[in-house]
Amino acid sequence: MAMTTRKPKIKSGSETQPPLRRGWTTGACAAAAAKSAYHALLTGRFLDPVTVALPKGDAPAFPLARAELGDGFARAGIVKDAGDDPDITHGAEIIAAVAPGPRGTGITFAAGPGVGTVTLAGLPLAVGEPAINPAPRKIIAEAIDAVARELNASGLSRVCLLSGAEGIDVRVTVSIPGGEELAQKTMNGRLGVKGGLSILGTTGVVIPYSCASWIHAIHRGVDVARAQGIDTLGAATGKTSETALRALIPLPEAAIIDMGDFAGGLLKYLRKAPVSHLIIAGGFAKMVKLAQGHGDLHSARSRIDFKDLAVLAATAGAARDDCARIERAATAYAVLQDFPELTPNLAALVARRARATALATLSGGVDVDILVIDRTGRLIGDTRRERDRVDG
Repeated sequence: MAMTTRKPKIKSGSETQPPLRRGWTTGACAAAAAKSAYHALLTGRFLDPVTVALPKGDAPAFPLARAELGDGFARAGIVKDAGDDPDITHGAEIIAAVAPGPRGTGITFAAGPGVGTVTLAGLPLAVGEPAINPAPRKIIAEAIDAVARELNASGLSRVCLLSGAEGIDVRVTVSIPGGEELAQKTMNGRLGVKGGLSILGTTGVVIPYSCASWIHAIHRGVDVARAQGIDTLGAATGKTSETALRALIPLPEAAIIDMGDFAGGLLKYLRKAPVSHLIIAGGFAKMVKLAQGHGDLHSARSRIDFKDLAVLAATAGAARDDCARIERAATAYAVLQDFPELTPNLAALVARRARATALATLSGGVDVDILVIDRTGRLIGDTRRERDRVDG
């Protein structure tokens, strides 16, 4: 659920940049592995490559990295290709073992090594369940069902040995070698997923740089907090801001949301899953972007309007010549460096406007405060102070 620094290979200069290559989710890989393993369990032959149908019509073919047929089980593995997305599970092997289940139980799921178990309420799975999300479970079940239907049509009698009155009875165990170590680089621990990674993927397709897994983790973090009765959330744009937030405001671990650059993703979700109070902590530049109406705070996807920042600086007391310099500034950090005397008033104005943006996005129901943090972790803007003065 976390981003890594692996970069796509893109041509530079005047050459045309090729389109970024799509990839496949852990759920799609698990479904393909389970399909091949189930086929081998029934016929003794693995499908390699194995094609799996995905919800939006894609039908990728996956080569097997592993094929093991044992006494009463079959196991297949597929190395995940996330395309040009910086996905932490790119290159991981997703393994599915299929074995007969008790009659009448249907298709059930288990977490093998490297796949986590749900320990907190609020996720779309019950506590104690393997962290194989509902959408991947559906894709896996449909892939297994497709094999059963195909082999039934061909008259293979062994299918009935794995079928009860209500359908197919098999247990699918998903594993990811090294998954527990990879999970330490994700948000799983905060979400109450222990012991490994989650099997994710609504469509089965990884869209490069869509950051879907991060936004998914933000949403699940809100769900987990709400399920625990937490009514104040703290959201931070990065480690420095989170450290400052924790020092300033004692909050339970489940109340802390690693928002990153996705302020819009958090705020829009809170419209339909509200809490009483949201505290956003972020660096000066990112809070300027939020103040200027941006929901995505990433440097490559939104830009600071320095002319607007200069107008705000004038309100904060900057002289006309200083405002002209701010209009030409290269970075927001340079503004703080060059005009330290403006910092208290300017940061306070940025915090106030960022709060207004957040409240407008939320459309009521959630109160908001903004903490503006400088690069050293120092609090330089705080809407709580201003609100306390007004209330007092």
